[in-house]
Amino acid sequence: MRNPCFTPCVPYRRTEKTQARLDSQRGEILAAAVALLAETGYAGCSMAAVAARAGVGTGSVYRQFPSKADLVVEVFREVVSREVASVEAAAAQGDVRERVVAVIETFAGRALKAPRLAYALLAEPVDAVVEAERLVFRRAFREVIAKAIADGVARGLLPPQDAEATAAALVGAGAETLVGPLAGDGGPDTIPHLVTFTLRALGSSDPRRSS
Repeated sequence: MRNPCFTPCVPYRRTEKTQARLDSQRGEILAAAVALLAETGYAGCSMAAVAARAGVGTGSVYRQFPSKADLVVEVFREVVSREVASVEAAAAQGDVRERVVAVIETFAGRALKAPRLAYALLAEPVDAVVEAERLVFRRAFREVIAKAIADGVARGLLPPQDAEATAAALVGAGAETLVGPLAGDGGPDTIPHLVTFTLRALGSSDPRRSS
């Protein structure tokens, strides 16, 4: 016989209202983390600091993200998705060289407008799982550039070359060139220098040269 003192165990299911509240809180935590990264970088983006900025308890942050690395990985994904969308839009118009140059200018220009955040994304020492996400970030930019280069080679508008290798070199050079300026050690010619380097890497030394 069933013991009347006990009821069957029913799995807990969140209500739509509860889930909406948790989703909203998650968004607030991510926004707080982005703001802290932009102000203090990875080193200053502690779970307690994020909780204070978001106006929630530290335990609430840990319920959403098991560790600081998990939180920052999610932040990287959110920020990078916006940056990739921006460079994709920049690469959508113009001739082949203009499209690649537009990616470099957009990438560098946006980084220089938010130097602390960009430094965290590109160069600041981070945990291994965040470093892995950084590689995903670079691959996404490389693919945008490689697509434009491959199109130019196929149409005879660029010299024969390995589009993936050239794109990887451009992304690496861009990131390395930006490290100094993002840390406050650079001048106003950073983007023009990158554009000149890009054009030469593609097979052109004259920025006015048309495809």
